[in-house]
Amino acid sequence: MDEYQTQCLRRFKELEDRSAHGGIYTYSSFHSVGTASLAYEVAPEKDVMLWGGTVNSERVVIRFGDPDELYYEENFPIRILRVSPRQEKFSETLTHRDFLGAILNLGIERDMIGDILVHDNSAYFFVIEKLAALVCSDLDRVKHTSVNCSIVSELPENYLPKLLEENITVSSPRLDAVIAKIYHLSRGDAKELFDSEKVTVNGRLCINPETILRESSKVTVRGYGKFEYRGEERITKKGKTGITIWRYV
Repeated sequence: MDEYQTQCLRRFKELEDRSAHGGIYTYSSFHSVGTASLAYEVAPEKDVMLWGGTVNSERVVIRFGDPDELYYEENFPIRILRVSPRQEKFSETLTHRDFLGAILNLGIERDMIGDILVHDNSAYFFVIEKLAALVCSDLDRVKHTSVNCSIVSELPENYLPKLLEENITVSSPRLDAVIAKIYHLSRGDAKELFDSEKVTVNGRLCINPETILRESSKVTVRGYGKFEYRGEERITKKGKTGITIWRYV
């Protein structure tokens, strides 16, 4: 475990303790799903919830606190911002990197910003609630393009992740075999994803490529995507296993 992970664990433990002793929900800043899964090492599963704005978020906030013990629910302190050119016909081509750079140039730390979703030169992104108004008032340019920034209540339909059902055949129902098949990788390349801690199952870091998935397990592979395992369907005449997944696209 490196120094960054050690610091995150210490911070997560502080948030868990404050939640338990104060009878309140506590929240982290944004983290990758892999880093956020470290929260399960310092808190019971019932006390941890991960959310980044959509079911497919790559960057998430961790909430500590069990609703059954606290007797109330509470929304995550996340707001959605929309950024678009003031005059589309004069706009440069704007990328994820351009939008991120413009936000960071405001002096905003990276862990205050979640996923940035770019489409047709506009972007929707997630930000910690307390900074939303500041970003909106100060963000007026991306590269050389003048932009408008506003807080919105939800993402448009075309920005939301969609589920695509796929039926695939694998040599083994092991997780590394499933990942290799879905993302067209060799078994060696799939195993490397586990070694480099890029795979999570139901929000938890998974380093065992031989893991056998349970029905409805949600798998995130950093850099590739996310899918939900729906179970085995059949065994082929050649002894291979037919499975169904829902891929987030």
